[in-house]
Amino acid sequence: MRDALRTQLWPLPALGVVLAVAAGVGLPRLDMRIPYEDRPALAEYLFEGGPAAARAVLEAIAGSLISVTALTFSLTVVTLQLASSQFSPRLLRTFNQDRYVQTTLALFLATFTYTLTVLRTVRTEAAGQRMFVPQMSVTLAFVLALASVFALVVFLSHLASKIRVEIMLRDVHAGADATVRRLLKESGSDSGSGSGSGSGAAERAAVPRPPSGALPLPAGASGFLAAVNEKKLFAAAVEADAVVLIDRCAGSSLIAGTPAGAVWPLTGEPFAPDTRHRLIERTAAALATGSERTPEQDVAFGLRQLTDVAVKALSPGINDPTTAVHALSHSSALLCELARRDLSPRLLRDGHGHVRVVLRRPTLAELLHLAVAQPLRHGAAEPAVLARLCMLLRELAWHSTPEQRPAVVGHLERVRAAVAALELHPDDRADLADLADSVDQALTGHWLPAAP
Repeated sequence: MRDALRTQLWPLPALGVVLAVAAGVGLPRLDMRIPYEDRPALAEYLFEGGPAAARAVLEAIAGSLISVTALTFSLTVVTLQLASSQFSPRLLRTFNQDRYVQTTLALFLATFTYTLTVLRTVRTEAAGQRMFVPQMSVTLAFVLALASVFALVVFLSHLASKIRVEIMLRDVHAGADATVRRLLKESGSDSGSGSGSGSGAAERAAVPRPPSGALPLPAGASGFLAAVNEKKLFAAAVEADAVVLIDRCAGSSLIAGTPAGAVWPLTGEPFAPDTRHRLIERTAAALATGSERTPEQDVAFGLRQLTDVAVKALSPGINDPTTAVHALSHSSALLCELARRDLSPRLLRDGHGHVRVVLRRPTLAELLHLAVAQPLRHGAAEPAVLARLCMLLRELAWHSTPEQRPAVVGHLERVRAAVAALELHPDDRADLADLADSVDQALTGHWLPAAP
C-alpha cells in the first residue's frame, strides 16, 4: 500500500484539496472573530479592498489556476508518453513518484479549491445581511497564487531536466541501489537475529533440500510476485511444524494454482488433512501479487529497467548506441554493488535454530545474464557497445569472488564469439581483443593500466 500510494499522482493532490476545503471554511470564520479595526498594525498587511475587489481577485486566481493546472497535467502526460515510447514503459513509475510533480499539482489544485471556497463567503450589503470581506483569507489566496507562479517556473525547469536520459538513468540507478542496500547484507556481515537470516558460505550450506515427497505450494493469484510476508510464512511454518521453501524471487510471474514453492514436515511425519489445507491457504495469502513489478523486494527490477533502456536505444527505430553505453555503465555499477552483497537464500529460523522458511534470491549469474544478454544480442554490430560490455565484465571480475567468476567467464566467451562473427576494421578487432584479454587479467586479480 505504501508503494502504491508513493507511485500514484492522485494521493498528494487529493490531500491538498481536502486541506484547502478545511482552510477555506475555517479561515473566514476566524476572520469574523478578529476585530481588524482595533489592530491597524495587522490590518495594513492584509487585503484592504471591498467585496467587489475581493470577488475580482478571487475569481481571477481561480480562473487562472484551473487553466495552469490543466496545462501542468497535459505536460505531465506528454512527458509520460515520451518516456514510455522513447526509453521504456517501466520508467513510468519513476515519473509517477516524482515529488516535484505531485507537490506542484497539489499546490495548484489546493489554491483553486481554497479560492472557490473563500469566494462563497464574500458578501455585499443587502437586505438581511452585513457586508463581509475575509481579509486574511483573501490575502492567503493571493500568497498561494504567487507561490503557484513560482512553482510553475520550478516545475517547467524540473520537467525539462527530468526527461533527459542521463537524469532518468541516474534516478533508476539510485532507486535500485537503495533497494539493494535495504534488502541485502554485505557478504560476510553478521545478519543473525532471533528469526532472521544469516549470510555467507555457512548459510548456503545450511539451506535445507526439499525431499521427494514435498507438498507443492500453489500461488493464490496470478501476477508478478510483489512481496513476501515473512511473518505470515514463518507463523504458518511454526504452527504446522514444517519447513516452507519459496523458490520464486520477487518480480517473478506467478500463475494461480501453479506451484511457487514447496513445504515438508520438519519431523518427517505426514501432514494431517486440515493442517495441509490451512498451510496451503496461509502460504498463498503470504505471497502478494500485482499487475506490475515493484522495487519493494525486487532487487532485479532496477537492472531490468536499465537493460530496457539499453535495448530500446539499440532498436533500429532509435539507433542511439551512446544511450545504451550509458545504461550499461549504470548496470555495471549496480552489478559490482550486488557482487559485494549476500545473495544466498534468506533463512528464517525458530528459537531452536531450526530453519523454518527459505526464500530464494536471484544469483549473480542470473543478474549478469539479465544485464548482458539482450544488449549483446541487439548491439552485437556496434563496437562501442561490445567495448562497454567488455569493460562491464572487467569491472565485475575485479569485484567478484571465486564462485562468481565462472559466470563472468561464460559471458566473456559470448562476447568473444560475437566479435569473431563480425566483419570489423582490424583496429576495432584489436581493441576489442585487448579489452577481452583485460577481463582475463582482472579475473586473476591483475588490473594493468592502458599505455599512454
